[in-house]
Amino acid sequence: MHSSPTPDPTLAHRTAEATVTVLRADGTPLADADVVVAQTRHAFGFGNIGFEFIPLANDELSDDGASPARPAFGEAEGTRLSRAESQHLADLWLDVFNTATLPFYWGRFEPERGRPDTERLRRTAQWFVDRGVAVKGHPLMWHTVQPDWLLGLPTDEVERLQRERIRREVSDMAGLIDTWDAINEVVIMPVFDNGDNAITPLARRLGRIATIRLAFDEARAANPSATLLLNDFDMSTAYECLIEGVLEAGVQVDVLGLQSHMHQGYWGEEKTLEVLDRFSRYGLPIHLTESTLLSGHLMPPELDDLNDYQIPDWPSTPEGEARQADEVERHYRTLLSHPSVQAVTYWGLSDVDSWLGAPGGFVRADGTPKPSYDALRRLVKDEWWVAPTTLRTDAEGRVAVRGWSGDYEVRAHRRAATVTLESGGTTAVTATLA
Repeated sequence: MHSSPTPDPTLAHRTAEATVTVLRADGTPLADADVVVAQTRHAFGFGNIGFEFIPLANDELSDDGASPARPAFGEAEGTRLSRAESQHLADLWLDVFNTATLPFYWGRFEPERGRPDTERLRRTAQWFVDRGVAVKGHPLMWHTVQPDWLLGLPTDEVERLQRERIRREVSDMAGLIDTWDAINEVVIMPVFDNGDNAITPLARRLGRIATIRLAFDEARAANPSATLLLNDFDMSTAYECLIEGVLEAGVQVDVLGLQSHMHQGYWGEEKTLEVLDRFSRYGLPIHLTESTLLSGHLMPPELDDLNDYQIPDWPSTPEGEARQADEVERHYRTLLSHPSVQAVTYWGLSDVDSWLGAPGGFVRADGTPKPSYDALRRLVKDEWWVAPTTLRTDAEGRVAVRGWSGDYEVRAHRRAATVTLESGGTTAVTATLA
């Protein structure tokens, strides 16, 4: 166990400084010269799902919004966007987020045995990577959204197929997707009773810790450099006990994933920090893997399972949008204040085909941004961003750069170099203009 780091609302732990020595292409210092320094990427992972851009990345969309040849991987299969509408959403997405989660739900990824949707997902991952976005796959093992063809197979056969499925996906995507939710929602996995699936019986036979070991061992063997998450929605002591057992058993967990779908109301700063403090004591980085805040009415508080709330129409309202914008800003400020948090993934950009039909997106169904989008963009790209700044090097070609941890471009005389600022003290780096 570790002591939990202390939150700092000033976000000083998110900033860095470096002495940058700017060199010409021939290796000599660029002395007494103006250089322009501009931030290009945050070290912090500002994430969102990228499900809705699979048809765009695969050039499957029409000009009139007709259904593509293959369905999207969204939580629901409903409205189809035109190419222009999808590109508009992509522009909004790329202006704020730097990390995308892509769907590898086994039942949708391989609905017909032996015919996985590998190439389509590879093209989508490449589409994001080409735009400077890091990609995570979700999930490699879960008891929900399972292929029907697993049902009725012997448990030993299910285990073999699950192991092969993990190795296949991690190997096929290596270099494009090197971060994975290795296993999802294990706290309830062995006792899940909301529909037949072949994974619950497997988890019941193996036990939770052995099931987790299965997922992590197979993924690690396929890509030893992968970043692997243990992910869950259960923020109770049951998840804490599971984590402790897994770590004591020697399973190498790289990141703890915490879900925060707040369909029944914003957690608030006090609860959020309490949760972060409890889970940071394991000394592992934390990702808020699934965050949602609504811009319409909230779910009834007495519901235990969010999936039980199904209504035909769930509109976004002006009052709800104002509340969502306020809560989004508070949520992100709170998360960034805690040093253990490395990333947060919001669960959906648009209200189109949103999870459970809830108005949880940053963009209305008609494509117009909500106040919450503007609020988050202002934080990410204005308040927490270093705009292009002209600085002058000294006689040794050195310049002091201070800003948010992340990547920066140094430019002079139509040449440029990239440097990375890392938090934790002053560092010395070299930028060779090319």
